[in-house]
Amino acid sequence: MQLDNSQLLRFTTAGSVDDGKSTLIGRLLYDSKSIFEDQLEAIEATSKQKGHEGVDLALFTDGLKDEREQGITIDVAYRYFTTPKRKFIIADTPGHIQYTRNMVTGASTANAAIILVDARHGVIEQTRRHAFIASLLQIPHIIVCVNKMDLVDFSEDVFNDIVGQFEKFSSKLLVKDIRFRPISALLGDNVVNRSENMPWYEGSTLLHTLETLHISSDVNKVDARFPVQTVLRPQSGEYLDYRGYAGRMASGVLRPGDEVTVLPSGFSSKIKTIDTFEGSVEEAFAPMSVSVTLEDDIDISRGDMIVRTNNKPEVSQDVEVMLCWLNNKPAKPRAKYTVRHTSNEQKAMIKEIVYKIDINTLERSSNGDDLEMNDICKVKLRTTQPLMFDSYQQNRTTGSLILIDEATNETVAAGMIV
Repeated sequence: MQLDNSQLLRFTTAGSVDDGKSTLIGRLLYDSKSIFEDQLEAIEATSKQKGHEGVDLALFTDGLKDEREQGITIDVAYRYFTTPKRKFIIADTPGHIQYTRNMVTGASTANAAIILVDARHGVIEQTRRHAFIASLLQIPHIIVCVNKMDLVDFSEDVFNDIVGQFEKFSSKLLVKDIRFRPISALLGDNVVNRSENMPWYEGSTLLHTLETLHISSDVNKVDARFPVQTVLRPQSGEYLDYRGYAGRMASGVLRPGDEVTVLPSGFSSKIKTIDTFEGSVEEAFAPMSVSVTLEDDIDISRGDMIVRTNNKPEVSQDVEVMLCWLNNKPAKPRAKYTVRHTSNEQKAMIKEIVYKIDINTLERSSNGDDLEMNDICKVKLRTTQPLMFDSYQQNRTTGSLILIDEATNETVAAGMIV
């Protein structure tokens, strides 16, 4: 059983431009004392140059020179910090419409999403866009932070009105856990410390919420999926006849003695041992990296998947995918790409664009044969060899894939298998 302080929580921040995402993260780092002295001195000097009275907290995350000069976030900025209860990785994603694809990148591995809403403006188009993407990416927990409460006199009515607006919209989304927190990132109200300005709010602070979110059940522990990355044949000393299949557990649990099937070949065997760098273990679970040996000699190579015999994923060359197009160049139906899914890499073709989603209204439209940057749509892919997959809703690891342009080697799309 993992101790809480060794648990890693990944969360992403999203919101419209100037909603205070970078300031909020700066406040979390500053108040939880997760900033090195030299960093603090550099930011204090920059703040003074810009004519700010205190420390400009947003500068802690705006790492690119362009971002500091413009006061906006362009790329996904990752920050790490630790409290006595938990470790955190923050993905600070941009607010501009043209950087929607960056939010998809930052949110794809997140346990939680913090969506910021400006208390003066309420739920706007960009709020709905970010909530929809968080829902599409199956982020289990959404925390809606109503920021800049100091600019609306810490009004309970304003907060309740925004909660009502968001709940009305979010009833269409596939998110089970949505929480609301009234904060002022600039002044620190309800971020790390409780606010004296909002006695009407009896909930927990943002940091306490992040520290106590239950994330153990976010990982699929039922479906054992082990994509093989490489075959280990040391052929030396005591390991003369060793043949291990190395990879990272995508989900579920495997133990020595388990009856397993290798896909796509369909051959079955039993697990002989599960080995790690430190030695053999009695069980492997996500996200452990291990080497598995089998009782029978089976031809297994990179891209194959070891699964329990009585619990198999789907195996097919035809896959329906919700795709977010990341590239400047539009995609055309029947264009050929390289698809990368777990450790499996092969050629694929976009057979058909079923429909596009208007992120502002959540309506589907079937017009248009090409995909522009930031488009989110449902497509049918055809691969040259079968893929072993689960739906993204069931398993975020075996249910996700990326498309790569063969000519430029650029990642052009990220996909969630329906």
